[in-house]
Parts: sequence; C-alpha cells; structure tokens
Amino acid sequence: MKNILIHSDNIVGLQYLLDNGYAGKIDLVYIDPPFATGANFTITDGRASTISNSRKGDIAYSDIVQGRDFIKFLQERLLLIKDLLSDKGSIYLHIDYKIGHYVKVMMDEVFGIENFRNDITRIKCNPKNFERIGYGNIKDMILFYSKTNSPIWNEPRQPYTQQDIEKLFSKIDEKGRRYTTVPIHAPGETNNGESAKPFKGIYPPKGRHWRTDVATLEEWDKEGLIEWSENGNPRKKIFADERQGKRVQDIWEYKDPMYPVYPTEKNAELLELIIRTSSNMCSIVMDCFAGSGTTLKAAEKLGRQWIGIDQSSLAINAIKNKLQIGSNDLFSQANECQVIELNG
Repeated sequence: MKNILIHSDNIVGLQYLLDNGYAGKIDLVYIDPPFATGANFTITDGRASTISNSRKGDIAYSDIVQGRDFIKFLQERLLLIKDLLSDKGSIYLHIDYKIGHYVKVMMDEVFGIENFRNDITRIKCNPKNFERIGYGNIKDMILFYSKTNSPIWNEPRQPYTQQDIEKLFSKIDEKGRRYTTVPIHAPGETNNGESAKPFKGIYPPKGRHWRTDVATLEEWDKEGLIEWSENGNPRKKIFADERQGKRVQDIWEYKDPMYPVYPTEKNAELLELIIRTSSNMCSIVMDCFAGSGTTLKAAEKLGRQWIGIDQSSLAINAIKNKLQIGSNDLFSQANECQVIELNG
C-alpha cells in the first residue's frame, strides 16, 4: 500500500477513505485538533508564531469554532474515524485542558465509556511565573480510547534511573547485584493442584496459593533465587539487571519544540511512543489534522504505513518538506506517497 496524503477538509477526506475501502483498516489514529481558542495561527518568515489576531504572516489555520459548535465539529469527524478504525484500533486525541473534559464526555458516547483507557497529562512547557487568578498551566491532555476491549498494546517501558534502582532494588547480593524480593504466593485458595502442595514442608498461607508449581519453586531454590527470612518465609529474588524497565505512567513530559516550523507542532518522541505502543509494523497510522506531519514522519521512521489529511496548503507543503528529509535513506518510503487533492 502507498502512503496517502490528502489535501482537503478532513471530513471530506475521511469520507473518501470510507468510500475507497479503508473501513476497519486503520489501527491507530492520533489527532491534535484545534483547541477552540477563537484565534488564528500564523507562519511568519518561515517560522510558526504564537496565537495571533494580527494580519502579519500567512494563516496556517483558523481556530474559531467554539463551544457546542466545536464539540459537534469534532463529533462528526470522530464518528467517521470510528468506522475507519480496526477492531484492534486505538485513538489518541490531544486537547487543551479548557475544553478537554467536554470532549471526553462526547468521546464516551462515540467510543463507549468502557473503551476509555487513559486521560494522559502531557507536560508541555516550563513553569510560568506571570500573575493570574489560578495556578500556572504547564500541561494539556491526551484522551486515549480503543475501539474494542482488545486493542494492539506493545507494553511501553522506560529505563530505571539510578535513583529508581536504589529505591526499588535496595538489597545487594555477594556479587554486587542489586535485587528485591517478592512473595511466591498469591491471593486465592485452591484445594488441589500443584499450587496447593507443600514446598519444603510449608503450605501457602490461608486463602492463598503458590504462584507456580512446587517443582519450579524447588528449581528456584537450587539456583539461589529464593531468599529465606529469619522466620522461614520464602520470597523470590528479582534482580535489577534482569528487568526491562518500569511501566510508563499517565504523566508524560514531552515539551513542544522551542522553534516550531508550524503552529502547535508536537514533540516527535511523544508520537513515537504512541506509535510503538498502539500499532504494529504492518499497521496503518492516520492523522487527519496532520499539520506539519510529525505523526507521519514518526510512523515512517517506525516502519508503519500512514495516512495524513489537512486542508491547509501550508500544512501540505510542510509535510512534503519534512518527509523529503533523508529521502534516499530513512524516509525512502515517502517516495511511495500518493497525494490526493480533494479541495475545490
């Protein structure tokens, strides 16, 4: 399949995809729609400006739909996106804290509250020190939903810091390896089977069972992986150097680029985390508010197919420029891109 870049209003582009065989084919959608700010975003001298109501610069897009009209605007597009998502698909919607909670209520209706996965807090900038009635705002939110209860999920891990290791693996063995210990029994009583038999003459505590069969416990003990307390309580050793890292939590610190080339351009590492986690190598990733193409470039880098939609000519040009970088090497697939003009 060729990658697809559609120049159109995204509701037109989404309907085009549905009409051309893409229903149920897309595994991951990330969108960063307008935030209902009521202002224009511009590009001046090749660099994105802050929110502006002035006449200087070229308008990249207008963010003027607000209130109920904005929720309806998003809902119309999300209903089409739902039809495009595969049964293992997910959507991440990046939104401002001022409107995000209203968007969540609407998304609960579209995707089902049972398919809500996370409200991710994204730290977007350094602390602000100007005076206001209210706390400084350094975050926005990402609403994560799946289409069903069995989405693609590649467990994301991040390396332990030295402080993490010292805190979580506080013991040191004779070889200098850091470790901690965990119980070898789990909740749930069973009256038969291997997990109910005695280990070294000891039965699991009342209301619990061994986490594995007794033969495995015996093998762990031979290998020195069972630590016995002074009162004879066995626990399993877990070594820091054998762990893949810690689970990613729901507060992310991915600050916006300091000198964006397009308004509200997002951190590429943030997109790479989302794409690695919620798609596979054979997946199609879509961003129908594509902007400068950061999502598409991240998908390209990670070996995914992609679909981008944007109605702004400035955005389409920015995407083409971004994907041409290194086109003979890392982004060679960009040459397989089909550009579709549906505007006008």
